[in-house]
Amino acid sequence: MTITDGKTVAIIYTLTLENGQVIDSNVDEEPLTYIQGEEQLVFGLEQALAGKQAGETLKVRIAPEDGYGPISADAYIDIPLEQLPEDGRRPGAVITAVGPQGQELEGVVASIGEQTATIDFNHPLAGEVLHFDVTILRVD
Repeated sequence: MTITDGKTVAIIYTLTLENGQVIDSNVDEEPLTYIQGEEQLVFGLEQALAGKQAGETLKVRIAPEDGYGPISADAYIDIPLEQLPEDGRRPGAVITAVGPQGQELEGVVASIGEQTATIDFNHPLAGEVLHFDVTILRVD
């Protein structure tokens, strides 16, 4: 059966960056199951899987624009230091904030100034070229 919108697909994958660093993998674990066309995967991977069949193995290179997006300068926000917990007042600290719609956002302290900290709310994989090695196990 071919992967088309609405089909339930099970895959095994390994995600690496350009430098070969493994970021995620479900090899020797439970398969990842998703519904094609429901935007449950990064855009570029879902597009690459369209039209493929169970049993196929593929290598997919995904540009940032089709993955987690480019790094956005707008995602860097200055926050008064007094709004940060003590352990969050250092570069590299991971903090959690509440977004405009009440959603939880995770950011990384990019820099600390005298009065403010600059927090990077870009996705951790923004700006990265993604490499997926995928085996399609099942298409229902």
